[in-house]
Amino acid sequence: MQKITTFLWFDNQAEEAATHYTSIFDDSRIVNVRRYGQAGPGEAGTVMTVTFELAGQQFIALNGGPEFTFNEAVSLYVDCATQEEVDELWVKLSAGGEEGPCGWLKDKFGVSWQIVPKTLTDLLSDPDPVKAERVMKAMLGMKKIDTQGLVDAYEQ
Repeated sequence: MQKITTFLWFDNQAEEAATHYTSIFDDSRIVNVRRYGQAGPGEAGTVMTVTFELAGQQFIALNGGPEFTFNEAVSLYVDCATQEEVDELWVKLSAGGEEGPCGWLKDKFGVSWQIVPKTLTDLLSDPDPVKAERVMKAMLGMKKIDTQGLVDAYEQ
């Protein structure tokens, strides 16, 4: 077991969310579903926690009730190898949610994600500050990151 595990608090959609996420990412699976017993606090027999893996990394989802909700202060960052991967994840994760700026989105459960192509981090790391600044400016005008738009700004 990994030493630090991301723990996500849902109202009552933990199993739905885990099933949704594991259907999107390769090397993903539901590991365990635990149910509330007679002691509660949830209704006996309903899902309490779902342990699941996304791309080999473990998460735990809790049906904890409506007391807490997600916000952008914490997000899941996905390093994408290609524009095709960005496009696919963007469509699947933003469905029923909302697109944000600069590669950020909220999924239908309110979880914030950053869908970032490796091209962006590579170009922003260029030792030429003028080129890196053009890439940053281009990225700031995007919702879903477009690698060709970044390359065009870089080569300008």
